[in-house]
Amino acid sequence: MQVELRILKYFLTVAREENITRAANLLHVTQPTLSRQLMQLEDELGVKLFCRSKHRITLTDEGLLLKRRAQEITELAERTTREVSRSSENLMGEIAIGCAEASSISVLAGLMNYFRQKYPLVHYTLYSGIADDIKERIENGLLDIAFLTEPVDISKYGFVRLPHKEEWGVLIRKDSPLAEKQAVMPQDLLGIPLLMPKRGLVKNELASWFGSLNDRMDFAVNYTMLMNAAVMVHSGFGAAPGHKQCGTDFYDDLRFMPLAPPLATGCVLAWKKSQRQAPAVEEFISSAHSYVLGISGN
Repeated sequence: MQVELRILKYFLTVAREENITRAANLLHVTQPTLSRQLMQLEDELGVKLFCRSKHRITLTDEGLLLKRRAQEITELAERTTREVSRSSENLMGEIAIGCAEASSISVLAGLMNYFRQKYPLVHYTLYSGIADDIKERIENGLLDIAFLTEPVDISKYGFVRLPHKEEWGVLIRKDSPLAEKQAVMPQDLLGIPLLMPKRGLVKNELASWFGSLNDRMDFAVNYTMLMNAAVMVHSGFGAAPGHKQCGTDFYDDLRFMPLAPPLATGCVLAWKKSQRQAPAVEEFISSAHSYVLGISGN
């Protein structure tokens, strides 16, 4: 069974508007036509997608799942259209980049600026998330390039390693007793609720740093974005291990404490090496190699 892209766009419009009449007006179709298309979609899929009331339409669990997939499919279709309709004389198009949190993103920003000077018709879309989410979107064709913090499995990817290391530490309040130290050691964190990065590979890295004390730590919260963890620490909830790249920038009462022994990890730009890339992406990858080599001083 195949669902037309047009029908998926109809479905997404109704899901957004939660009203058949408003959706029909936006789509420039009649209300009976739109209702019939949606009922046919439910019949083809064999599931109920909408809960209908007198004044509002909401999605069922199956409808929510279809909404997620339909958004991915329509986004991919639109990106593909933009790529194949590029000018034959000037490099143009869109490069979708997934970005993790790290101070080395300044290298990516410099690369993007350098590339745009040469190719001003190329535009970017940035998606923020953790490495696992970014890699999934690359696999689904929704992203072209991934800016990832290590440790990360990139065995299936082409990549260029960035020259700077990310220093790890603990985000605390300035009125914490830990703020009087020069650096934080594993034993200093015993009895303190910890907000931990969600990624498994990162947890393993930190477990090695905690050593024999790992099983005695109070791992209270898992977080994906350190900026959100900073809000919790600011409110007085524990401490958050993470990179030295945000938190203190948003709250004057927070302090980043380095670890002892020190811990530092790298960052990479990665892409799928098993597929043909759009011309703009291929040129961006080529430029990434030369740009990073240049700033590394090699």
